[in-house]
Amino acid sequence: MNTEELKTFIFLSKVKNFTLAAEQLYIAQSTVTNRIGELEKELGKRLFTRGSKTVKLTEAGEIFLRYAERILELQSTSIEEMNALSSHSRKFSIGAINASYESCVKPLVDECLKNNSITSIKVMLGHSLDLIQNLQDNMLDMVFSAIPLKRMGFKCDVFDVDRVVLVCKKGANEYPKGITKSQLAKIPYLMCDFTLSEAGVFIRSLFPKNHIFRLDVDNSSKLLPYLENGLGYSFLPYKFVKDKLDAGILEEITLNDFKAPNVTTYLLYRQDYNVDRFLKNQFDEDEE
Repeated sequence: MNTEELKTFIFLSKVKNFTLAAEQLYIAQSTVTNRIGELEKELGKRLFTRGSKTVKLTEAGEIFLRYAERILELQSTSIEEMNALSSHSRKFSIGAINASYESCVKPLVDECLKNNSITSIKVMLGHSLDLIQNLQDNMLDMVFSAIPLKRMGFKCDVFDVDRVVLVCKKGANEYPKGITKSQLAKIPYLMCDFTLSEAGVFIRSLFPKNHIFRLDVDNSSKLLPYLENGLGYSFLPYKFVKDKLDAGILEEITLNDFKAPNVTTYLLYRQDYNVDRFLKNQFDEDEE
């Protein structure tokens, strides 16, 4: 299989039409058909079921799509790294969950960039499981994750422990004396998915099964504008909203008959990787 076949396969999986794929890729429809045919022949599996006008991924196609995307991403990353060697002798590829980036990771990035001019930093924000997969694929050097990684060949350090707070817009708190667990299901709650972390499981458990949230978003930074405009309440890491609390934009609601768990940020990296090069700006003399 080659790059063009993979790109064509991925594109066809999105538009679901051979003619449309050919038009938007500026190639003949026969070329699209031949590329998909060659892939299916090499893999020994049908990747699409054909209808009269549309195609749909088979079960094998769904599985292969994930690998095709990762193959192309690995190729792109390797090219970036080779190009970076010419101008930057220090290169870091860092993954971080959104809730930890501003409070834990950005200060380190700022410090590293400020101290020298030969450092290149690539930051990928996303969910813990996706970032961990990229770490295992050698696409990232280190990951700041909400969930730990227990796998031989990798280190998992507790990087930060933060408390989880319930917040809303300053002055919009309808529970000045504090809120009880039973009252939570009645408030306009804005859910931010903490994925598989202990805090995420706990927060989901506070609400009835199949509860409909006023907003359910998977990126904590996207939640802040809604909170600032007084559109609801949400549990978030304290350090993530500390500046907003200090500035009087948000306020913390007291929890009366229950306690929220802490949220832990784990630093994950390969066992032979020297994280102090980034965390403490400790470089060898030949890198200067």
